[in-house]
Amino acid sequence: MTSKPEISLHGSRLDGIDLLRSLAIFFVLMNHVNMRLLIAKIPYTHGLPQQLTNSLVWNGQYGVQIFFAVSGFLITSVSLRRWPSLRQVSLRGFYLMRFARIAPLLLLLLLVLSVLHFAGLRDFVVSAKTGGLARALLAAITFHVNVLEARHGYLPGTWDILWSLSVEEMFYLFFPVVSRLFGRGKPLLLLLAGFVVLGPFARTALAHGNEVWREYSYLGSMDAIALGCLTALATAQYRFSRATLRIFVLIGSVLLIFVLCFSIQTEKLGLQRNGLDMTILALGACMMIVTAAQTKWKSPVLFRPLLQLGQRSYEIYLTHMFIVFAFFHFFLTAGKSVRAIPFLFLAVIIVSALLGEIVARLYSEPLNRMIRSRWSA
Repeated sequence: MTSKPEISLHGSRLDGIDLLRSLAIFFVLMNHVNMRLLIAKIPYTHGLPQQLTNSLVWNGQYGVQIFFAVSGFLITSVSLRRWPSLRQVSLRGFYLMRFARIAPLLLLLLLVLSVLHFAGLRDFVVSAKTGGLARALLAAITFHVNVLEARHGYLPGTWDILWSLSVEEMFYLFFPVVSRLFGRGKPLLLLLAGFVVLGPFARTALAHGNEVWREYSYLGSMDAIALGCLTALATAQYRFSRATLRIFVLIGSVLLIFVLCFSIQTEKLGLQRNGLDMTILALGACMMIVTAAQTKWKSPVLFRPLLQLGQRSYEIYLTHMFIVFAFFHFFLTAGKSVRAIPFLFLAVIIVSALLGEIVARLYSEPLNRMIRSRWSA
């Protein structure tokens, strides 16, 4: 391992990271279809091995954790690429970059959800119990949907997904300020390491028995983002040997497979109870990220659809609940045939991917480019 390698990230995408994101959005989609089926009390998993069921439809929270790790890596890497050092990060430039990427689709989503709320559509009405529409809009715009849900209960599914955006953007609200203060010195590394250490405690003891806060808290989700940031700093500072990268791939794969495919075992070992399963998963993802960044691994053509799924993961994430609700209601009116359930899952994944592609090409990407171009000038 030698110090000060060439810049490991250029303008092109990294296939390994896009595959991780495709895995993450796949688990989110599967989980949200599964939740609709459970709410409707359709026992479609009867007779299936419990571990198979857990691995296919109960990994949604793990998928979001992978997103957080990837996000921390990419934001830090982009910042290192755009500015000479983290101490020189432009506050205006950083916030403009985040606004251009996040705001257009988020604001459109909130507009659509508000219209559907006033239209009285059951799946989109924000109840008075959770504060009503105005309270939900305030929480979404000021990034505390997670706090609102922890105090007053879950919002409708199309709103609930915004909890992760609340965590992510709260982290990035302070990221450039902290970067300017501490740069790449030891205080920044210690702060990020502190987030990593506190993550498991936030998901357990600091949740004080609140199941929503156990999954949605700021501190309980920021360990993955912090690990992603540390991974970006290490990747920019050191060029790892091929042998080391092979070890990273091996260990990273084992950790990911262990958490995602052997949840019953992780529960028996107490990893879930102690909140360590999430941290282990993020660590495994970061090991894969390092290898993807420094080897520029190229995916086989066979995986191109998966790459596309990962590249549009933000658009898919914010819009997929419309597809979930639409196809689920069609499934109910068609007779709730258990044999049709695999096709329900498949249809949701395919159509959500298509919708995400359309939204990205026709709306979010053009606005992203336009905002950056006009405001940066």
